[in-house]
Amino acid sequence: MNRREFLALPLLGLTGAPGASAANEHPNVVIFLADDLGWADVGFHGSETRTPNIDKLARDGVQLDRFYSYPVCSPTRSGLMTGRSAMRLGVIYSVIRPHSSYGVPVEEHFMPQSFKAAGYETAYCGKWHLGHGYRKFFPNSRGFDHAYGHFNGAIDYFKHERDGGLDWNRDGKSLKEEGYSTELIASEGIRIIKNRDKSKPLFLYMPFNAPHAPLQAPEKYIDKYASIKDDKRRHYCAMVDAEDYNIGRVLETLEQEGMTRNTIVLFFSDNGGPTGSGARNTPLRGAKGSTWEGGTRVPAVLKWPGHLKAGTKSAQVMQMIDVFPTLAAAAGVKPLNKLPLDGKNLWSNLEQGKTTPRENLYFAVENENTMWLGVHHGDWKLVREAPSKGGEAKNYLFRIVEDPSEKNDVAAQNPELVKELVAAIQKWQTLYPPNGVRHESTARAGWKAPAQYAEAAR
Repeated sequence: MNRREFLALPLLGLTGAPGASAANEHPNVVIFLADDLGWADVGFHGSETRTPNIDKLARDGVQLDRFYSYPVCSPTRSGLMTGRSAMRLGVIYSVIRPHSSYGVPVEEHFMPQSFKAAGYETAYCGKWHLGHGYRKFFPNSRGFDHAYGHFNGAIDYFKHERDGGLDWNRDGKSLKEEGYSTELIASEGIRIIKNRDKSKPLFLYMPFNAPHAPLQAPEKYIDKYASIKDDKRRHYCAMVDAEDYNIGRVLETLEQEGMTRNTIVLFFSDNGGPTGSGARNTPLRGAKGSTWEGGTRVPAVLKWPGHLKAGTKSAQVMQMIDVFPTLAAAAGVKPLNKLPLDGKNLWSNLEQGKTTPRENLYFAVENENTMWLGVHHGDWKLVREAPSKGGEAKNYLFRIVEDPSEKNDVAAQNPELVKELVAAIQKWQTLYPPNGVRHESTARAGWKAPAQYAEAAR
């Protein structure tokens, strides 16, 4: 049996030995973050894409059936790392562009800083997208002992360049390296696991850049989907397949190291799938870059053997800002943030298989033509579509629990509730700092990519 065949199996019996070190009072934590993965692009949601390793996580863990990210990359990553609304952080309406000097403010406390203070070894490998113009925004300055990958939102998977500049580094030093980025990120994660300080628990954050554009994959993966005639869909499926295989490599390493039973594993996507690039969000409406369910509700799984009931689904409404307080509670780590968290600790609900109402969840994103806003309010959801250059906004209201595909707009029948929810969104928008990131369709005049992004930082 070759390695590929092994990783494609259900991996029955891989329960793992007790934790890597009996001295560890805290579990290890591994976060896999996919980039632009659609709701219907994993096997456990019925996809034609082969994702045996992610599917096994779903069988061995809890499917988080109502897990929400923001509609685009940087906002989700900032909310994940801080447990705070990206509106407060100035990273809600758009992503951090290559020419931008903006980063998540240094006053913000990052999740790995709390885990590191609790005795964890902390490591990140993959896509950062939280600021690169100043070294104070680098991962090593935000609580990570080890850092590897790229700063910008999209790079060439083989050349590791963005706009002609090298965007690949280890610990803030540019690195020229051969290979497909998805495979390199997994290999770095494996190196970190094998070479970790075994006297400490490990916090490992692995935000893959797949399957974000550009649509690139090794031929061996593309060939598997030769029956798909649409070129974008074929390449997209190949990229997801490659990501799944490499997640499997990391999970296999955890097993080999005897870490499986004492490791919390979280998998989710940073936003809904971009249907224009081959993704699918069926049966959800919309796509990345909108506040419809297809832009915000993402496939997600949480696994911790012996603590979470395998093969179950949770209907608990959860947003990425809840991850920090929830994982900290599960791991017995005290969050050391001085600014208040917007995220909620939902660990007991997940552990006990129960659900409780979640306070309002807010969403926003803008493009050249539209400002998309949204709020979940109990059983209700409001989507607000406002022209970017002025004009009358359109509001849509849904009973989202019974209408997850957002087919039945009941705004006209509930004008007072619409008014109340619009006012709540507008109040949330007042948190936005004046210097935050806004949508830009082109780089500022005269900007040119640096030869090496890491060395260009101030």
